[in-house]
Amino acid sequence: MINNKFIVSEQVDRADIYLSEKTGFTRSHIKILCDEGNLFVNGKIAKSNKKLKVGDEVVFTVPENKPLDLEPKNIPLDIVYEDEDLAVINKPQGMTVHAGNGTKGDTLVNALLYHLDNLSGINGVIRPGIVHRIDKNTSGLLVVAKNDKTHVALAKQLENKTCHREYVALLEGVLKNDSGRIETFIGRDKNNRTKMAVSSFGRRAITDYKVLERFNNFTLCEFSLKTGRTHQIRVHAKYLGHPVVGDIEYGYKNQKFKLNGQLLHARKLEFVHPSTGKVVSFEAPIPDYFMEIIKKVRGK
Repeated sequence: MINNKFIVSEQVDRADIYLSEKTGFTRSHIKILCDEGNLFVNGKIAKSNKKLKVGDEVVFTVPENKPLDLEPKNIPLDIVYEDEDLAVINKPQGMTVHAGNGTKGDTLVNALLYHLDNLSGINGVIRPGIVHRIDKNTSGLLVVAKNDKTHVALAKQLENKTCHREYVALLEGVLKNDSGRIETFIGRDKNNRTKMAVSSFGRRAITDYKVLERFNNFTLCEFSLKTGRTHQIRVHAKYLGHPVVGDIEYGYKNQKFKLNGQLLHARKLEFVHPSTGKVVSFEAPIPDYFMEIIKKVRGK
Protein backbone atom coordinates (compact mmCIF):
# COMPACT_ATOMS: atom_id res chain seq x y z
CA MET A 1 0.00 0.00 0.00
CA ILE A 2 1.20 3.51 -0.82
CA ASN A 3 -0.06 6.36 1.40
CA ASN A 4 -0.22 9.74 -0.31
CA LYS A 5 -0.54 12.52 2.28
CA PHE A 6 -1.43 16.10 1.35
CA ILE A 7 -2.26 19.28 3.24
CA VAL A 8 -4.68 21.45 1.27
CA SER A 9 -2.89 24.78 0.83
CA GLU A 10 -5.30 26.69 -1.37
CA GLN A 11 -8.93 26.85 -2.39
CA VAL A 12 -10.05 23.60 -3.99
CA ASP A 13 -13.22 21.91 -5.14
CA ARG A 14 -14.07 18.26 -4.50
CA ALA A 15 -11.64 15.62 -3.27
CA ASP A 16 -11.69 13.67 -6.55
CA ILE A 17 -10.72 16.75 -8.58
CA TYR A 18 -7.98 17.63 -6.09
CA LEU A 19 -6.59 14.08 -6.07
CA SER A 20 -6.76 13.81 -9.85
CA GLU A 21 -4.44 16.79 -10.18
CA LYS A 22 -2.15 15.54 -7.41
CA THR A 23 -1.86 11.92 -8.54
CA GLY A 24 -2.71 11.85 -12.24
CA PHE A 25 -5.49 9.29 -11.70
CA THR A 26 -8.80 9.77 -13.47
CA ARG A 27 -11.71 10.82 -11.28
CA SER A 28 -13.47 7.54 -12.06
CA HIS A 29 -10.45 5.57 -10.80
CA ILE A 30 -10.26 7.75 -7.70
CA LYS A 31 -13.97 7.16 -7.02
CA ILE A 32 -13.44 3.39 -7.16
CA LEU A 33 -10.56 3.62 -4.67
CA CYS A 34 -12.53 5.97 -2.42
CA ASP A 35 -15.55 3.65 -2.47
CA GLU A 36 -13.19 0.95 -1.21
CA GLY A 37 -12.33 3.10 1.82
CA ASN A 38 -8.97 4.51 0.70
CA LEU A 39 -9.62 8.22 1.36
CA PHE A 40 -9.33 9.92 4.76
CA VAL A 41 -9.86 13.64 5.39
CA ASN A 42 -8.73 14.86 8.80
CA GLY A 43 -8.59 11.27 9.98
CA LYS A 44 -12.12 10.36 8.91
CA ILE A 45 -13.06 8.18 5.97
CA ALA A 46 -14.48 10.23 3.11
CA LYS A 47 -16.15 9.90 -0.26
CA SER A 48 -14.71 11.11 -3.55
CA ASN A 49 -17.12 14.08 -3.68
CA LYS A 50 -16.02 15.37 -0.26
CA LYS A 51 -15.66 19.16 -0.25
CA LEU A 52 -12.19 20.25 0.88
CA LYS A 53 -11.01 23.43 2.55
CA VAL A 54 -7.63 25.00 3.24
CA GLY A 55 -5.78 23.18 6.01
CA ASP A 56 -7.48 19.80 5.53
CA GLU A 57 -5.23 16.75 5.84
CA VAL A 58 -5.89 14.35 2.98
CA VAL A 59 -4.58 10.79 3.07
CA PHE A 60 -5.16 8.75 -0.08
CA THR A 61 -4.12 5.10 -0.05
CA VAL A 62 -3.26 3.34 -3.30
CA PRO A 63 -3.23 -0.49 -3.15
CA GLU A 64 -0.23 -2.40 -4.45
CA ASN A 65 -0.12 -2.61 -8.21
CA LYS A 66 -1.64 -5.51 -10.03
CA PRO A 67 0.27 -6.92 -13.01
CA LEU A 68 0.25 -4.49 -15.91
CA ASP A 69 -2.65 -5.09 -18.25
CA LEU A 70 -1.17 -2.92 -20.97
CA GLU A 71 0.45 -4.03 -24.17
CA PRO A 72 3.93 -2.72 -24.99
CA LYS A 73 3.92 -1.34 -28.54
CA ASN A 74 6.79 -0.50 -30.83
CA ILE A 75 5.68 3.08 -31.41
CA PRO A 76 8.54 5.44 -32.33
CA LEU A 77 9.55 7.71 -29.47
CA ASP A 78 11.79 10.77 -29.43
CA ILE A 79 13.75 10.06 -26.24
CA VAL A 80 15.64 13.29 -25.55
CA TYR A 81 17.45 11.92 -22.49
CA GLU A 82 17.55 8.70 -20.49
CA ASP A 83 19.37 7.30 -17.47
CA GLU A 84 18.63 4.67 -14.82
CA ASP A 85 16.19 6.95 -12.97
CA LEU A 86 14.24 8.86 -15.59
CA ALA A 87 13.66 9.68 -19.23
CA VAL A 88 12.68 12.90 -20.97
CA ILE A 89 10.35 12.43 -23.94
CA ASN A 90 9.47 14.83 -26.76
CA LYS A 91 5.84 13.81 -27.28
CA PRO A 92 4.37 14.36 -30.74
CA GLN A 93 1.06 16.09 -31.32
CA GLY A 94 -1.79 13.60 -31.50
CA MET A 95 -0.41 11.07 -29.01
CA THR A 96 -2.44 10.50 -25.85
CA VAL A 97 -0.30 10.14 -22.75
CA HIS A 98 -2.24 7.28 -21.15
CA ALA A 99 -5.39 5.22 -21.56
CA GLY A 100 -8.72 6.61 -20.36
CA ASN A 101 -12.13 7.76 -21.53
CA GLY A 102 -12.22 5.06 -24.20
CA THR A 103 -8.65 5.72 -25.33
CA LYS A 104 -6.26 2.80 -25.24
CA GLY A 105 -3.72 1.12 -27.46
CA ASP A 106 -1.45 3.64 -29.13
CA THR A 107 -0.63 5.80 -26.10
CA LEU A 108 2.66 7.11 -24.76
CA VAL A 109 2.45 4.54 -21.97
CA ASN A 110 2.23 1.70 -24.50
CA ALA A 111 5.35 3.05 -26.19
CA LEU A 112 7.18 3.53 -22.88
CA LEU A 113 6.52 -0.09 -21.91
CA TYR A 114 8.24 -1.17 -25.12
CA HIS A 115 11.22 1.21 -25.09
CA LEU A 116 12.06 1.45 -21.36
CA ASP A 117 13.04 -1.35 -19.00
CA ASN A 118 11.49 0.10 -15.85
CA LEU A 119 8.70 2.51 -14.92
CA SER A 120 7.54 3.78 -11.53
CA GLY A 121 4.37 2.25 -10.14
CA ILE A 122 2.98 5.06 -7.99
CA ASN A 123 0.34 6.05 -10.53
CA GLY A 124 -0.97 2.51 -10.84
CA VAL A 125 -1.34 0.12 -13.72
CA ILE A 126 -2.76 2.65 -16.17
CA ARG A 127 -0.10 5.37 -15.79
CA PRO A 128 3.23 3.73 -14.99
CA GLY A 129 6.02 6.30 -14.99
CA ILE A 130 3.79 9.30 -15.69
CA VAL A 131 4.71 12.21 -13.39
CA HIS A 132 2.87 14.94 -15.32
CA ARG A 133 0.87 15.16 -18.52
CA ILE A 134 0.46 17.30 -21.58
CA ASP A 135 -2.66 17.29 -23.73
CA LYS A 136 -3.04 14.89 -26.63
CA ASN A 137 -2.81 17.69 -29.21
CA THR A 138 -0.01 19.56 -27.44
CA SER A 139 3.51 18.55 -28.38
CA GLY A 140 6.71 18.70 -26.40
CA LEU A 141 8.65 17.65 -23.33
CA LEU A 142 7.62 15.63 -20.32
CA VAL A 143 9.65 13.64 -17.80
CA VAL A 144 9.00 9.97 -17.01
CA ALA A 145 10.11 8.26 -13.77
CA LYS A 146 11.64 4.79 -13.82
CA ASN A 147 11.28 4.15 -10.08
CA ASP A 148 9.06 5.31 -7.23
CA LYS A 149 11.79 7.27 -5.41
CA THR A 150 12.43 9.38 -8.50
CA HIS A 151 8.69 9.76 -9.10
CA VAL A 152 8.08 11.14 -5.59
CA ALA A 153 11.00 13.58 -5.88
CA LEU A 154 9.88 14.90 -9.26
CA ALA A 155 6.24 15.18 -8.17
CA LYS A 156 7.35 17.20 -5.14
CA GLN A 157 9.21 19.64 -7.40
CA LEU A 158 6.06 20.09 -9.46
CA GLU A 159 3.99 20.63 -6.33
CA ASN A 160 6.52 23.12 -4.91
CA LYS A 161 6.71 24.95 -8.25
CA THR A 162 10.49 24.47 -8.53
CA CYS A 163 10.23 22.67 -11.86
CA HIS A 164 10.44 25.12 -14.79
CA ARG A 165 8.15 24.43 -17.77
CA GLU A 166 8.19 26.73 -20.76
CA TYR A 167 5.79 26.59 -23.71
CA VAL A 168 5.48 28.43 -27.00
CA ALA A 169 2.13 29.07 -28.71
CA LEU A 170 0.72 30.93 -31.68
CA LEU A 171 -2.23 33.02 -30.56
CA GLU A 172 -5.12 34.55 -32.45
CA GLY A 173 -4.91 38.33 -32.76
CA VAL A 174 -2.22 40.75 -31.59
CA LEU A 175 -1.38 41.01 -27.88
CA LYS A 176 -0.99 44.59 -26.71
CA ASN A 177 1.43 44.05 -23.81
CA ASP A 178 4.94 42.68 -24.34
CA SER A 179 4.74 40.55 -21.19
CA GLY A 180 2.59 39.94 -18.17
CA ARG A 181 1.23 37.56 -15.56
CA ILE A 182 -2.19 35.90 -15.65
CA GLU A 183 -3.42 35.01 -12.17
CA THR A 184 -6.92 33.54 -11.84
CA PHE A 185 -8.77 30.54 -10.46
CA ILE A 186 -9.44 27.63 -12.80
CA GLY A 187 -12.15 25.01 -12.23
CA ARG A 188 -14.47 22.73 -14.14
CA ASP A 189 -16.71 24.50 -16.64
CA LYS A 190 -20.21 24.45 -15.14
CA ASN A 191 -21.73 23.95 -18.58
CA ASN A 192 -19.29 21.27 -19.75
CA ARG A 193 -17.52 19.15 -17.15
CA THR A 194 -14.92 17.92 -19.65
CA LYS A 195 -13.63 21.49 -20.03
CA MET A 196 -11.96 23.92 -17.66
CA ALA A 197 -12.74 27.61 -17.19
CA VAL A 198 -11.67 30.69 -15.27
CA SER A 199 -13.99 30.85 -12.28
CA SER A 200 -14.33 31.99 -8.68
CA PHE A 201 -14.52 28.48 -7.24
CA GLY A 202 -11.52 26.75 -8.85
CA ARG A 203 -7.86 26.47 -7.93
CA ARG A 204 -5.29 29.25 -8.16
CA ALA A 205 -3.58 29.31 -11.54
CA ILE A 206 -0.59 31.49 -12.51
CA THR A 207 0.93 31.81 -15.97
CA ASP A 208 3.62 34.25 -17.10
CA TYR A 209 3.77 35.23 -20.76
CA LYS A 210 6.14 37.08 -23.08
CA VAL A 211 5.59 38.12 -26.69
CA LEU A 212 8.21 36.68 -29.02
CA GLU A 213 6.94 38.05 -32.33
CA ARG A 214 3.89 39.89 -33.63
CA PHE A 215 2.27 39.40 -37.02
CA ASN A 216 -0.70 41.06 -38.73
CA ASN A 217 -3.35 38.92 -37.03
CA PHE A 218 -1.35 36.58 -34.78
CA THR A 219 1.15 36.62 -31.90
CA LEU A 220 3.91 34.13 -31.15
CA CYS A 221 4.07 33.92 -27.39
CA GLU A 222 6.11 32.20 -24.70
CA PHE A 223 4.35 30.88 -21.59
CA SER A 224 5.90 29.85 -18.28
CA LEU A 225 3.78 27.76 -15.91
CA LYS A 226 3.88 28.68 -12.24
CA THR A 227 1.09 26.21 -11.42
CA GLY A 228 -0.06 23.10 -13.25
CA ARG A 229 -3.80 23.18 -13.74
CA THR A 230 -5.54 21.14 -16.41
CA HIS A 231 -5.50 22.98 -19.78
CA GLN A 232 -4.02 26.00 -17.98
CA ILE A 233 -2.32 27.76 -20.91
CA ARG A 234 -5.24 27.16 -23.25
CA VAL A 235 -7.72 28.51 -20.69
CA HIS A 236 -5.54 31.52 -19.88
CA ALA A 237 -5.00 32.29 -23.56
CA LYS A 238 -8.78 32.35 -23.98
CA TYR A 239 -9.04 34.54 -20.88
CA LEU A 240 -6.65 37.05 -22.53
CA GLY A 241 -8.99 37.15 -25.52
CA HIS A 242 -6.35 35.52 -27.72
CA PRO A 243 -6.95 31.76 -27.87
CA VAL A 244 -4.36 29.34 -29.22
CA VAL A 245 -4.51 28.84 -32.99
CA GLY A 246 -5.95 25.40 -33.79
CA ASP A 247 -7.71 25.03 -30.44
CA ILE A 248 -11.33 24.38 -31.35
CA GLU A 249 -12.21 23.50 -27.73
CA TYR A 250 -11.21 26.83 -26.19
CA GLY A 251 -10.75 28.92 -29.31
CA TYR A 252 -12.46 29.57 -32.59
CA LYS A 253 -14.61 26.88 -34.18
CA ASN A 254 -13.76 28.11 -37.66
CA GLN A 255 -9.99 27.91 -38.00
CA LYS A 256 -7.93 29.64 -40.69
CA PHE A 257 -5.53 26.72 -41.14
CA LYS A 258 -5.99 22.98 -41.58
CA LEU A 259 -4.51 21.67 -38.34
CA ASN A 260 -4.75 18.51 -36.24
CA GLY A 261 -4.72 20.40 -32.97
CA GLN A 262 -3.57 23.53 -31.19
CA LEU A 263 -0.23 25.19 -31.96
CA LEU A 264 1.10 24.75 -28.43
CA HIS A 265 4.50 23.20 -27.76
CA ALA A 266 6.26 22.37 -24.47
CA ARG A 267 9.65 23.70 -25.52
CA LYS A 268 11.72 23.68 -22.32
CA LEU A 269 11.81 21.54 -19.18
CA GLU A 270 14.15 22.18 -16.25
CA PHE A 271 14.33 20.44 -12.87
CA VAL A 272 16.74 19.16 -10.22
CA HIS A 273 17.81 15.59 -10.96
CA PRO A 274 16.71 13.54 -7.91
CA SER A 275 19.90 11.44 -7.86
CA THR A 276 22.62 13.97 -8.67
CA GLY A 277 21.07 17.08 -7.12
CA LYS A 278 22.09 19.05 -10.20
CA VAL A 279 19.81 21.20 -12.33
CA VAL A 280 19.18 19.62 -15.73
CA SER A 281 17.61 21.45 -18.66
CA PHE A 282 16.16 20.15 -21.91
CA GLU A 283 14.78 21.83 -25.02
CA ALA A 284 12.77 20.56 -27.98
CA PRO A 285 12.55 22.55 -31.22
CA ILE A 286 9.20 23.77 -32.52
CA PRO A 287 7.73 21.01 -34.75
CA ASP A 288 7.81 21.41 -38.55
CA TYR A 289 4.01 21.78 -38.95
CA PHE A 290 4.08 24.58 -36.37
CA MET A 291 7.01 26.31 -38.10
CA GLU A 292 5.20 26.15 -41.45
CA ILE A 293 2.30 28.19 -40.03
CA ILE A 294 4.74 30.70 -38.51
CA LYS A 295 6.36 31.12 -41.92
CA LYS A 296 2.98 31.65 -43.53
CA VAL A 297 1.83 34.36 -41.11
CA ARG A 298 5.28 35.97 -41.12
CA GLY A 299 5.14 36.14 -44.91
CA LYS A 300 1.77 37.87 -44.79
